[in-house]
Amino acid sequence: MIAIGCDHGGLDIKNAVIEYLKKKGIEYKDYGCYTSESVDYPKYAYKVATAVANKEAELGILCCGTGIGISIAANKVKGIRAAVVSNEFCAEMTRRHNDANILCMGGRVINEEQAVKFADIFLNTPFEGDRHNRRLDMVSAIENGTYEDK
Repeated sequence: MIAIGCDHGGLDIKNAVIEYLKKKGIEYKDYGCYTSESVDYPKYAYKVATAVANKEAELGILCCGTGIGISIAANKVKGIRAAVVSNEFCAEMTRRHNDANILCMGGRVINEEQAVKFADIFLNTPFEGDRHNRRLDMVSAIENGTYEDK
């Protein structure tokens, strides 16, 4: 299951991604928002990030005006690796090398077609593991306050 959410700045690209998910038969839960009325992005970042962290969703997708604010908020939830992307290469590498579990995009930065393409790449790219596991262990140690620079 994919957890998806947005603020007013990401509504159009979120809706485009939902149409893609429906077409592909991918199960999802829409955590809002649902209108273009101004809302506070941390509320939606928290809902999606918590669903992913609690394993209620395999991955998440968040959209705001730039993708930046909503990613910062999502990354405050322990265990979340939310990455802002604005091109195909980053959409692939954030999964392949960083095992990102939330894709973040900006509705004022990219268009609906790009959002769907980046979501497709993100959802269909596997994590390579190997040397990247060591680096993710270091990131987790930083998050847990146990990192030692050796």
